[in-house]
Amino acid sequence: MAKQADGRRGRTGAYVALALGAAAAWIGRDIPAQIGSRKIGARADGERGERYRRSAQFADGKFRNTEPATMLAASSMPRVLAATLTDRDRRHPSQPIPVLRPETGGDPAGLYVTWYGHSSALIEIEGRRVLLDPVWSERCSPSRLTGPKRLHEPPIALRELPPLDAVLISHDHYDHLDMDSIRNLVDLQAAPFLVPLGVGAHLERWGVPATRIIELDWDERATVAGIEFTATAARHFSGRGFTRDETLWSSWVIAGPNRKAFYSGDTGYFPGFARIGEEHGPFDVTLVQIGAYGDAWPDIHMFPEDGVATHVDVRGGLMIPVHWGTFNLALHDWPEPADRAWREAKARDVRLAVPRPGERVDVDNPPAVDGWWQAIA
Repeated sequence: MAKQADGRRGRTGAYVALALGAAAAWIGRDIPAQIGSRKIGARADGERGERYRRSAQFADGKFRNTEPATMLAASSMPRVLAATLTDRDRRHPSQPIPVLRPETGGDPAGLYVTWYGHSSALIEIEGRRVLLDPVWSERCSPSRLTGPKRLHEPPIALRELPPLDAVLISHDHYDHLDMDSIRNLVDLQAAPFLVPLGVGAHLERWGVPATRIIELDWDERATVAGIEFTATAARHFSGRGFTRDETLWSSWVIAGPNRKAFYSGDTGYFPGFARIGEEHGPFDVTLVQIGAYGDAWPDIHMFPEDGVATHVDVRGGLMIPVHWGTFNLALHDWPEPADRAWREAKARDVRLAVPRPGERVDVDNPPAVDGWWQAIA
């Protein structure tokens, strides 16, 4: 009997070990690919490497901000990590976030914005469709089991998106460049991907044909389907895995024949926005980052008041806040970004729309701000 019991325990242990090994393999199978290409930055060769070296933003193997930016200081890490363990409930809504089914139709010559959550949005500009920073995965992380998890479902499946004319990426952080979403869009859509310098290397590793990748440096332009895209400056950083600043980050100007939109990407506030306004404004609509800020990293993510100032600097018409509400990426309360942006917009007489995820905003006839997020905070 003892031998039988020992045998059973041995087999059970083997099964457990096998299961744990399989789980570890499953967890880690996509992480190397998620981290992206290694042929970036100082290691890039060929035409891509030549373009890096010609860039005014590139020096000593790294891309640089025009306005120096301080990252989270090592001395602040213990305090920030300790803070993540307190007041967790305040960083999540107390009730489900309302998600709407996106509408269609309207004036073919109009301008519409559908916010899908975080920084993912669809801009319909004079009959063309531009998808911004598509992140449909459950987590914005290289792992499927750990990392920031979605607080609401995507309003629409990727396969249900209408035909796109362009997919635009601001930078290579996981909450803006999602490998699974990119791989699916390659198969589901025929649109090209417009990206800052270097990000194309990630896309190529994930199977995007080089013919569908358009890489731009700041102030470079490309025209796709009659829409002119200009990569413009931002104050941020880049990196996947252990690398930093080996690809560029950008804000974007999206200009149709008669209408214009501006997307800030992730950024700290800096004087460059006034120059963008002078050179490219005015804009009918801006999509501006207002969330995931903190006193420990003021140079790389804007506070909501900075977001409103950016909108004013670039000479925006209607402001739509993004980069909030979907992932818990900072220590502020969940509703705080929208509360502060609304308060500042009223103080500065800025037209504001704060859509629910999936809500389509007609820029010429936007819905009144109703504080929907406050009812579920």
